[in-house]
Amino acid sequence: MEDRFNPSLRPSETTPEVDEEREKICAFADFIARLLDSVIRIPGTPIRIGLDPLLGLIPGLGDVVANLIGSTLLFLAVRIQAPKIVISRMALNMVINTVVGAIPGLGDLFSIWYQSNVKNAELLRRSTTGVPPRSTGGDWLFVIGLVLGTFTLAIGLILAIIWIIRILWGLTF
Repeated sequence: MEDRFNPSLRPSETTPEVDEEREKICAFADFIARLLDSVIRIPGTPIRIGLDPLLGLIPGLGDVVANLIGSTLLFLAVRIQAPKIVISRMALNMVINTVVGAIPGLGDLFSIWYQSNVKNAELLRRSTTGVPPRSTGGDWLFVIGLVLGTFTLAIGLILAIIWIIRILWGLTF
């Protein structure tokens, strides 16, 4: 039985089935982005928030969980064979959101404004307008490395913030 989302589709295969699968993947990416960044409208304002800033309110774990869910968009980008430059831009959006998001309070406000997942879903959708090159094992390793690097950075930032708070409060390990 053939995989529903075949990552090895050749660029010359521009059949309606291939386009339909890419559209399904983009629709799923849009769903994740909306869930994380804009699912709830604050009454009386044009401001929309999602789970990302809400999860960010949970010290330490919240940002990691939000970024783990958001990293799904990177894997979807590889599945639809997005160019590496698009995947790099998506990863940069995640890194920016992770670094600033690690700042208590301010990071959550930044997540509401920046909406990195919506930006990434838009980048992903725009990358599907042309005929993509075939994804390789190197593409998958590239994305896995970006995701692991982003999470290492996030955990390091969280630990650094905890360390600084402990020093400021005069606590020791």
